[in-house]
Amino acid sequence: MNDATTIVSAILDEHLEVARVSRAALAPDVAALAAQLIETFGQGGRLLVFGNGGSAADAQHLAGELTGHFARERRPLPVLALTTDTSVLTATANDYAYDAVFSRQVAAHVRAGDVVLGISTSGRAASVIAGVEVARAAGARTWVLTGASGGRLADVAEHAIRVPSEVTARVQEMHITVIHAVSELVDAWAAGET
Repeated sequence: MNDATTIVSAILDEHLEVARVSRAALAPDVAALAAQLIETFGQGGRLLVFGNGGSAADAQHLAGELTGHFARERRPLPVLALTTDTSVLTATANDYAYDAVFSRQVAAHVRAGDVVLGISTSGRAASVIAGVEVARAAGARTWVLTGASGGRLADVAEHAIRVPSEVTARVQEMHITVIHAVSELVDAWAAGET
């Protein structure tokens, strides 16, 4: 194999190993997150989701899967990705601090009983931590997706799904897989299949 093929093969091997370990470690928590969302949507609650960078993209991906549809035609579900309104994000960052971009939005929108999902591969994103803290204080159910250490983020949330890796790319790959697994379960419920 040439060097590029060797590198790609090593990346795929590492991905497969993280996926294998995640299967055993995360399946119950991922199923519990889906169950919490189903309960919340069934009671008229919402999901607020946010993160920075690639985690912002993941937040928007989840919102798209649930507000649109994943694999079935069904009603749209109430999900807000707090990463999409550039006017709110930039005004908050400018007038307060970047660390407040999610906590201000959570304070404006969250209701007791809603689910709030913060996403950070390191668990150290101050803006995500602040958003989860405000959500928890408001009586929301708080979940986070993070890496193996969990960082401070895992300590401030009620539930932490920690991908068993510290490699950002591998953690992000599993976050997408978690998002798709949750979407499948919620999608089936919303379509009346479960």
